[in-house]
Amino acid sequence: MKKLGLPRVLILGCGDVGLRLLPLLLPRYRVLAVTSHPERCAELRAAGAIPIVADLDAPLTLGRLARLAPTILHLAPPQSDGRIDRRTRNLAAILPEGARLVYISTTGVYGDCAGASFDETRRVNPQNLRAVRRVDAETVLRAWARRRHSRLSILRVPGIYAADRLPLERLQKGLPALVAGEDVHTNHIHGDDLARIAAAAMRLGAPNRVYHAVDDTQLKMADYFDAVADAAGLARPPRLPRAELERSVSPMMLSFMSESRRLANQRIKQELGVRLRYPDVQALLTEWKLTKV
Repeated sequence: MKKLGLPRVLILGCGDVGLRLLPLLLPRYRVLAVTSHPERCAELRAAGAIPIVADLDAPLTLGRLARLAPTILHLAPPQSDGRIDRRTRNLAAILPEGARLVYISTTGVYGDCAGASFDETRRVNPQNLRAVRRVDAETVLRAWARRRHSRLSILRVPGIYAADRLPLERLQKGLPALVAGEDVHTNHIHGDDLARIAAAAMRLGAPNRVYHAVDDTQLKMADYFDAVADAAGLARPPRLPRAELERSVSPMMLSFMSESRRLANQRIKQELGVRLRYPDVQALLTEWKLTKV
């Protein structure tokens, strides 16, 4: 019965990051996890969550979510087509008055910044449809928060890594990277640290505030691949000029290789009090190598 008296939190999109969040939340909250796949209910229940079957692509299934919890973690990505995030629009239509919402967005909303270093005050400039949909979601949620007197925190997230989320398959295939003179600056965050940032934003995030959920890594993309290859005992990827590389990688990977930026992370440290367990990629790689010895 003690558990029934805990405040409720609703997670939408309870995948890898959501599962990393559960151990942080369960001591203090009853966690309800939304899934559109009934077969995942047993997994979520075993992890300590209360599964709720609903589908952000099917608005008629969402009405029951409206007042289940005063705090919502929106981790679900947009659908894969179009310029608007229909899923977030469907969600915003039923979100309650005075709610607290943390939304996981992407650093891709900034587009290519030619390697510039900047904080959260920079204007967005999305340059592909994935990022355009994310900007739409942010805009919709900002309007909801103002209209419904609610609190919104937006976490802009880069590439997520963990011991089981390293580009090993890419390295094993020998896919090329860019030559140093044409390479791009990338940003990173460990999955566990992202979960800790999201939990901190739930409690401490300022209203309608953007936070860069990034670590301290300062690497270009090919240097990141080299570091992982060295840790895994694999060959470093060949490096090609962009004109040649375009024939060897997928359009999605090419889009990642066309955007260069370095994001400041002082806000998560100063305002949310986050101390990164993995301050950079090398910290994880060092730990990972020790587990393989």
